Amino acid sequence: MKNTDYLQRSLNSVWHPCSQMKQFETLPLVPIARGNGMWLYDFEGRRYLDAISSWWVNLFGHCNPRINAALKDQLDQLEHVILAGFTHAPVIELSERLAALTGLGHCFYGSDGASATEIALKMSFHYWRNSGQPEKTRFISLQNGYHGETIGALSVTDVALFKDTYAPLLRQSTQVPTPDWRHAEAGESPRAFATRCAGAVRAHLEQHHATTAAFIVEPLVQGAAGMGMYDAEYLRLARALCDEFKVHLIADEIAVGFGRTGTMFACEQAGIRPDFMCLSKGISGGYLPLSAVLTTDTVFQAFYHDETAKGFLHSHSYTGNALACRAALATLDIFEQDKVIETNRGRADFMNRATQPLRDHPKVRNFRQTGMIWAFEVESATPHFSRAFYQLALQQELLLRPMGNTVYFMPPYIISHEEIEFLVAGTLKTLEQLC
Repeated sequence: MKNTDYLQRSLNSVWHPCSQMKQFETLPLVPIARGNGMWLYDFEGRRYLDAISSWWVNLFGHCNPRINAALKDQLDQLEHVILAGFTHAPVIELSERLAALTGLGHCFYGSDGASATEIALKMSFHYWRNSGQPEKTRFISLQNGYHGETIGALSVTDVALFKDTYAPLLRQSTQVPTPDWRHAEAGESPRAFATRCAGAVRAHLEQHHATTAAFIVEPLVQGAAGMGMYDAEYLRLARALCDEFKVHLIADEIAVGFGRTGTMFACEQAGIRPDFMCLSKGISGGYLPLSAVLTTDTVFQAFYHDETAKGFLHSHSYTGNALACRAALATLDIFEQDKVIETNRGRADFMNRATQPLRDHPKVRNFRQTGMIWAFEVESATPHFSRAFYQLALQQELLLRPMGNTVYFMPPYIISHEEIEFLVAGTLKTLEQLC
């Protein structure tokens, strides 16, 4: 069957996410037949280098043989069982390993990033209620932050395109200035700017700590803000302020966890431990929907009670799915066995050298990197720049999905030196066509 056949069938039956469906009249869908390593292949044999890890989820390539083998083995044992009143080996082992990696305790499972955010927000709110401080009901988050698109998650998100339509449904929250160094004054260092922005958090908490439950942040990199990056000093100061004013710190590591920022979790670079850590995306290597929220023993004990109503009664049908947990365990095995964090440092160094022509391009602004994430803005008057860039990049066999005028790379960790050079060369050709 040809691409065109699948394209029309999809348009007739599938409502695609984060899309204006009418645009597919001129921006055709790309039907994918198979994946292998860094590459996706359509039904007519064309290939595309997945430079964005299929929405930031894929860590070790498509159809990774080790994750495949783990899932095939698990299929012959257990696919899923209700986690209310039952348990199983993959969810136990995964919970133990995540706790050892984060220094946090019990894991509560969801299915995606937004559900993890919902869990953390509800858990924080309910903790204060169980602890005799029911007035602590409000949340603060960063300007331009993104935490998901369900109702609670969208309430602490600050992206107008996603949020404004649903404003009447949302609970009000407060946004504090982003420490994203692109907003710094001329001559102000990223660290100095982060410190100045933390002052706004102090000012807010001095007045509102009695009614504030938690401060939620994307550590080090704000993804939907166009990969806004900031100094780890901000996280250290945020942790200290939350301690001082008795407010929870929620680390949304959904996009930045599992090595994306150069350490297993971004919070490590600040030497802090949050009260809640939200994980998803790369947790299963990009294979199956899974999310987890880890928290402290103090929070857990606030729910441990004879009264059922004081328990955390949140649930999802596929919570702790055995197949997804097994994929996550295989992913953690690869991290350990291949020394991925250490290996990625060398890979990032090579990418930094290879991208020098992009840094030097006259239309490129704010070229930046944190761990295995690279981003830059393109000075262009091209209407609908992101769509135009995306289409031209496909012609260069690249899957790139700019956010506004921000182009970013977030490749799987298996990208080779040759593939890095291919990515840079194709990006440069795309830039030249647009600029």
